[in-house]
Amino acid sequence: MNDYLIPANSKRGKLIFNMFRLIDIWVIAGGAITTTLLVLLFQTNNVFLLIAELLPLGIALLLVVPIDNYHNVLVFLQEIYLFLVSQKRYQWRGWCASNGAKREERN
Repeated sequence: MNDYLIPANSKRGKLIFNMFRLIDIWVIAGGAITTTLLVLLFQTNNVFLLIAELLPLGIALLLVVPIDNYHNVLVFLQEIYLFLVSQKRYQWRGWCASNGAKREERN
């Protein structure tokens, strides 16, 4: 019955806290440090400026949110970028494709 070659949770062993890759930790840390510096440097009572100061951490957290069929939003955006940059054209050649050439008769 249980004849699987790879256990279902094998990828989680390579993740930090069973959820994050190293780049995810760096993204969150960068957003947190940037937000902390902005809040400390610019003392403001304006709500819109406070939201702008908190925006780096918010964007960082949105990038590492898990989504279906991908690890997280960052991986999804990387896949979109790779798809758009490396537009490879695959020409299908099957057993019945003649490709405009005359077929050889086998006798």
